Amino acid sequence: MLSKVDNLPFVNENNAFYLLLAMHVAGVVGMSIDASRELFQMLTPFNLVATAAILLHFEKIKSGQYFLFILLTIIIGFFVEVAGVHSGVIFGEYSYGPTLGFKLWDVPLAIGINWVIMIYCTGLFARSVAHSKVPTILVGAVLMMAIDILIEPVAVKLDFWTWEGNHIPLRNYLGWFITSIILHTLFYYLMPKSNNSLAPRLLYILIGFFMALNFI
Repeated sequence: MLSKVDNLPFVNENNAFYLLLAMHVAGVVGMSIDASRELFQMLTPFNLVATAAILLHFEKIKSGQYFLFILLTIIIGFFVEVAGVHSGVIFGEYSYGPTLGFKLWDVPLAIGINWVIMIYCTGLFARSVAHSKVPTILVGAVLMMAIDILIEPVAVKLDFWTWEGNHIPLRNYLGWFITSIILHTLFYYLMPKSNNSLAPRLLYILIGFFMALNFI
């Protein structure tokens, strides 16, 4: 089935990039207009799933390690959030709103997919600028933390999650950084030959998406 899809003339990374760009531009516009904001908030988990499907379709090396990376990242990312929500120790005191969709143990299932997208994109970008283990993992984790700084104000405004006292603690960024180190270490060892030129371009789209929403 995948081979038949790949043989279609319009299925290529450039067209996928423009599709992802259009999806996120539409998201910025839709969430910026009062009349359409609720609809686009409701579509957020579907956008995450579609983005992951488009992105991962273009991974060139789909080995057993590739699927193990995805599975472990979803599981670790999800259960770190479960522990964070219920303990307040990892990220601080916060709770998820309805925007990210169906929740299990008070955490949206879509959050695991979000971790996959972000670690995968930042991991491939980090590998392109750093060429040994420790710098690559650290660059990826620092980039994840920087993106979280962009995400937090938007997430609160759009009811992705809320913080106790409307205050984002520094512990959140430390927890995000440490979790990212763990997941980037998995990416480094499980995906050593990962090849997907769409990933860095999606990273630019995501950064632009959250920057735009911060200014609107």
